[in-house]
Amino acid sequence: MAEDLDMRNELSDMQQRADQLGDEVSNTTPTHSKDAGIRTLVMLDEQGEQMERIEEGMDQINKDMKDAEKNLNDLGAFCGLCSCPCNKMKSGGSKAWGNNQDGVVASQPARVVDEREQMAISGGFIRRVTDDARENEMDENLEQVGGIIGNLRHMALDMGNEIDTQNRQIDRIMEKADSNKTRIDEANQRATKMLGSG
Repeated sequence: MAEDLDMRNELSDMQQRADQLGDEVSNTTPTHSKDAGIRTLVMLDEQGEQMERIEEGMDQINKDMKDAEKNLNDLGAFCGLCSCPCNKMKSGGSKAWGNNQDGVVASQPARVVDEREQMAISGGFIRRVTDDARENEMDENLEQVGGIIGNLRHMALDMGNEIDTQNRQIDRIMEKADSNKTRIDEANQRATKMLGSG
């Protein structure tokens, strides 16, 4: 008899501890997930700002190269050098500089009915059998979980969109960097020839 009572007490203690751990996990997991998502979005935003500054630097180099190429042309004309193909600057990078797609919306996002809206339309997460307080609590808990998952899903979609945008920006930056390098190399060769022949 005493053993049965001890086992029941032990079982009751284990059940209480399991309930406590379940509550702790259900309370901390969504918070940790949300915090990780927010930190990731903040880091992506900071990375986007850095890439904007890099692209602005590439644009400034392009502007400076236009001025340098004009000055080289003026210097070549002033010195009376013959007009030969080696003195002509190629118009480098027109492809890289002509398609600044930043901020252009190509298409409007489509309306998507997510799980939360679908459940609200259909009338709940569980099929009611007894319609008692226990079913109400289960439905509320599932609704909260659905909301948390929906929020995480939207965060993930935002992250995916931001990463796609940044990948396109990286491609533009690389094209501009290649164009700038080519133009700088050509200007250096031309200036060296002018100084050597002068």
